[in-house]
Amino acid sequence: MSGGAATTRPGSLSETPSLADLSPTGRRSARLRLRAAWMYYVEGMTQSAIAEALDIGRVTVVRLLADARQLNEVKISLSREIAELPRLEMGLQKAFGLREAVVAPVSGPFADATSAIGAATGLFISDLIRSDMKIGFGWGRTLMRALGFIDEKTVSNLQVISLLGGITKAKQYNPSEFAWQLSRLFQADCHLIAAPAIVDSIATKQALIERCGLGTVYNLAREMDAVVLSVGEMDSESTSLRFGFFSEADWASLIAAGAVGDVVYNFIDIEGRPVDHPINTRVMSIPIETLQATPERILTSGGPGKARAVLAALRMLRPTVFITDEITAAAVLEEAGAAY
Repeated sequence: MSGGAATTRPGSLSETPSLADLSPTGRRSARLRLRAAWMYYVEGMTQSAIAEALDIGRVTVVRLLADARQLNEVKISLSREIAELPRLEMGLQKAFGLREAVVAPVSGPFADATSAIGAATGLFISDLIRSDMKIGFGWGRTLMRALGFIDEKTVSNLQVISLLGGITKAKQYNPSEFAWQLSRLFQADCHLIAAPAIVDSIATKQALIERCGLGTVYNLAREMDAVVLSVGEMDSESTSLRFGFFSEADWASLIAAGAVGDVVYNFIDIEGRPVDHPINTRVMSIPIETLQATPERILTSGGPGKARAVLAALRMLRPTVFITDEITAAAVLEEAGAAY
């Protein structure tokens, strides 16, 4: 799905926009149409739900969706142009030194932003991937949703690296799942950290890296061209907590140590610093220093309650690109005390 452009299409009557398109009313109508299309095709909302969210009639929603199709704004593949909210994007770029920010629209302040951010992330990854590339991936619901929006294309010598070890009991998500699925899309080599995400001691971690072959993956990670990471929050909705990857006691002690979120199980405080906790010494993930040194660093995350975790991750990773939703973007800027 892409935003309207002032280019000639087959069957158009004019090569220039009409006066209605240039008027404030025309611009508002176009934005409303694009929001309705996004909610319907990306977020999977019903027409009745869209009508309620936008405070318009259901007949109007039907007309907006029909217009979007007639104007060729809805296609099988989606592009990110309609998701651009320039004021928030520029605010994020200025506040955090980003090369690019991508802000996806959502239907309301408490909407699940996973689908919208996942769509924008999938489109970005489609453009990012190229031949002879080494790219590392984290995990989470947002990245799993992104898989459905990634365009397959022919590349050669692509190497995909999973940045976190696995889990011994998978319920719905496994840290290595995204990297594996993406490597299959592109018929790429996939390098996994073949160990639990958390081990019992620093000695075990060192032994696995130095004597069990994992050192090869850690060394390869130092040559990565790009990493794509999401953020875990510390509330009851966290995927890691809900699926039993951590005990309630561990979770409480991490919060007591100052953790506001994690990036591939590296738990960090609001300033983006690793918290002083034993779990941080036992996590089988590519080190933060390696992630920070990677030339292209893409952070993708958002949703209700994630502002502090996302802010911490922005400060820790110092990403080149940040992909989020409009509600989280505003909340992060407000939390950081940044103008936008």
